[in-house]
Amino acid sequence: MLSPEDIRFSVAPMMDWTDRHCRFFHRLLSRRARLYTEMVTTGAVLHGDRRRLLGFSPQEQPVALQLGGSDPEDLARAARIGEEHGYVEINLNCGCPSDRVQNGRFGACLMREPQLVAECVAAMKSAVSIPVTVKCRLGVDDQDTEEALDALADAVVVAGCDALFVHARKAWLQGLSPKENRDIPPLDHARVRRLKARLPTVPIAINGGIASIAEAQVLLAADGELPGLDGVMLGRAAYHNPGLLLEVDPRLFGERAPAGDLFEALERLMPYLESLVLAGHSPHALTRHLLGLFHGQPGARGFRRHLSTEAVKAGAGAEVLREALGHLRRRPGGAREIAA
Repeated sequence: MLSPEDIRFSVAPMMDWTDRHCRFFHRLLSRRARLYTEMVTTGAVLHGDRRRLLGFSPQEQPVALQLGGSDPEDLARAARIGEEHGYVEINLNCGCPSDRVQNGRFGACLMREPQLVAECVAAMKSAVSIPVTVKCRLGVDDQDTEEALDALADAVVVAGCDALFVHARKAWLQGLSPKENRDIPPLDHARVRRLKARLPTVPIAINGGIASIAEAQVLLAADGELPGLDGVMLGRAAYHNPGLLLEVDPRLFGERAPAGDLFEALERLMPYLESLVLAGHSPHALTRHLLGLFHGQPGARGFRRHLSTEAVKAGAGAEVLREALGHLRRRPGGAREIAA
């Protein structure tokens, strides 16, 4: 199994967001955060462009591959390919509520089939030497969350699952859109603590509605008679306000952050952006992940506007980031200018 330190903090896998460029930037803010790919279906892994779908920079490590699927044999083959590409963990998606995954019989609808999920985990465990984990919801639709979560957890633990990541909401597959499923079903963090109390030796991390590192610390600590969780997983908060990742290493691991502030992190990002442009890519492929920076600071709106309008233009280069930084009128802590 993964150790609690391995899963103490992670950035959630998010479709269209946590691509390789996003992960490269996040790694400049935290050495210790565990990073995840967007969900990749088994069909895409087995039959698609693996270089495009699975390629990543070694500097992103530790990075895990999240798979979507429900056929044990296909998942085993895809997991083996993921291990061969260098991923340190394979995570099975049992939480996505979109119509696409329901039609493909994977994602959150698998909460109704714990034995099938167990077969999938067992097949992947037999195929790879790296950890295999599961990300799930509390349940779906009219399921009782006590029964549904226990049934899934028990089944996958017996099958050899190395850790559970629990999004502390139900998913309503009938009546709510994927976007609404991220907000409308009520959070129940205590339910995940009760699961940890029942399975004390199983590494369990919590996801859902965590907006700050301070909130993460609360969830890692015991709450009355209920135990603390082994890990926290942030999704939208980490993406829309990536500056909070600078707090992860000091506050959760007692180590210095890899950059003193956001300006230093962006200085270290510049060579990557330049290489991306030289390879023929639009700077927007990377700069779109930077729009949440400097929230609340003077000039932040101009920074965002410049990146949003200029990085997408034909012929745009890495200079758009330097130009965007020119809108920021104050540099906290005397941070260095981005090198020209």
